[in-house]
Amino acid sequence: MTASFATGPSDPTVQPVPASVVQQVDAADTTLHNPQRAVISLGSNLGNRLETLQGAIDALEDTPGVRVKAVSPVYETAPWGVEPGSQPSYFNAVVVVKTTLPPSSLLERAHAVEEAFHRVRDERWGARTLDVDIVAYADVVSDDPTLTLPHPRAHERAFVLAPWNDVEPQAQLPGLGPVSGLLDEVTRDGVEPRKDLELRLPE
Repeated sequence: MTASFATGPSDPTVQPVPASVVQQVDAADTTLHNPQRAVISLGSNLGNRLETLQGAIDALEDTPGVRVKAVSPVYETAPWGVEPGSQPSYFNAVVVVKTTLPPSSLLERAHAVEEAFHRVRDERWGARTLDVDIVAYADVVSDDPTLTLPHPRAHERAFVLAPWNDVEPQAQLPGLGPVSGLLDEVTRDGVEPRKDLELRLPE
């Protein structure tokens, strides 16, 4: 595990773990032997993109009740839903975690990590320092508007499917089938592997 989440004032990931998350972890203590698998996508197109993605991975690892088990390769991606050239390109990756947090608390933690990196939600498809999305949680299928599972657009996005397929070739998107098959059905235009870049798995 990495160093404590509250390590020092110069660390941009320094944010207290929300009390509600701590309470959920405490409540889950009796089920630590049965954590759930979740898939989380990361994206950044402002600032030091690679450093931001690594900081997000470390922040997830430093969350009580969450352990990062796999980190995908990095992809560089043209911005989604905007005019070409109007925004910098994204770095994208996918992480697989094991967690005792329920989906609602994992979402709360994802938002806290975004806020630690000064994510601003001024406009749909706007540029952002960090995007942290829960793609899938166990086999849960839910149309809850607060957290739809699996992510309602994951099956359309090569920048999610490609790195996920790299790290879990046998993965299934709940309710929609094999990730490899879904990836074959979408275009990879503008989604390029960056083999010169690497994100590390937290120690």
